[in-house]
Amino acid sequence: MRFLKRLLLLLIVAVAAAGGYYGYSLYQFAEDIQQPNVIDHPSAGATKAAEIPAWDGKERVNILLMGVDRRGMHSSTLPRSDSMMLLSIDPVAKRYDLFSILRDTYVEIPGHGHARINSAIVEGGPELAMETVSQFTGLPVNRYVITDFEGFKHLIDAVGGVELYVEKNMRYRDPTDKGVYDIDLKKGLQRLDGSKALQYVRFRHDATSDYTRTERQRKLMAALADQMKSGTTLIQLPSILKEITPYVQTNISSMDMLKLASLGLTLNTQQPGQYQLPPMGMFRESNRAGAVLIPDVEQVQAFIQEKLQLSQPEAESDRETSGTQN
Repeated sequence: MRFLKRLLLLLIVAVAAAGGYYGYSLYQFAEDIQQPNVIDHPSAGATKAAEIPAWDGKERVNILLMGVDRRGMHSSTLPRSDSMMLLSIDPVAKRYDLFSILRDTYVEIPGHGHARINSAIVEGGPELAMETVSQFTGLPVNRYVITDFEGFKHLIDAVGGVELYVEKNMRYRDPTDKGVYDIDLKKGLQRLDGSKALQYVRFRHDATSDYTRTERQRKLMAALADQMKSGTTLIQLPSILKEITPYVQTNISSMDMLKLASLGLTLNTQQPGQYQLPPMGMFRESNRAGAVLIPDVEQVQAFIQEKLQLSQPEAESDRETSGTQN
């Protein structure tokens, strides 16, 4: 009996130590990625994490995810965003919605007139990108996460790759970088490493161009989110965070990051809401400034609200069930 008690005590101490180690790793990661790891420019740090109202963990939070193309650029130069996604998390319903924003969407960029939405970061860094996306979607956006091509590849490699079904053969010869970013994928179910995953989300050389490209990006992000919850990946979390730190930048505070990480373990990653902005039928094509998409902003914002409200019945049902049990 004494042996069992000692064994139990050792297990409790080990679990507590492991929890402390993982918590410290996440906290240190959150601190480190608030540094100018991706963009070292005055406008990239205009709003510090400490200046953003603390998230209470109960209200919906919206985070702008940006993948930038820094090839051939200095860190002090503002790069154009290659991809933009708005992640909207409902902590009550334990649900997240992911909105891909087509980069040729022609919108008003506050203080700079109308232009493609992906040029907002060039004009005023992540601050202006958030303000532009907020104005376009009608949602409050004051948090962002940025990475680049190399950061994306390191993240996928750090989690051991992502299993995904590649829906068709994909080939493209990139005229830059001596073939480093060429695309050559075969159709079928496979585990994509960082380089192959980057090829998958970048490919847009087909009839539907950026429309299916953003769909593939959402598909891969959903698969990645699901994998991050697996036991094996969680065990490797400290080493994963250390690996990707130099390639990620954010203004999310350390405490909010810890709350988001805890919430992430409970989110439903099997059936996330995944949408394109602007949706089909809510824009018109124009050659006003090259080939651009002019959205019906009111329609787009109504569409977003409709999709976000889908989670409310689930949340109400959860509350009613909890009330009945009490």
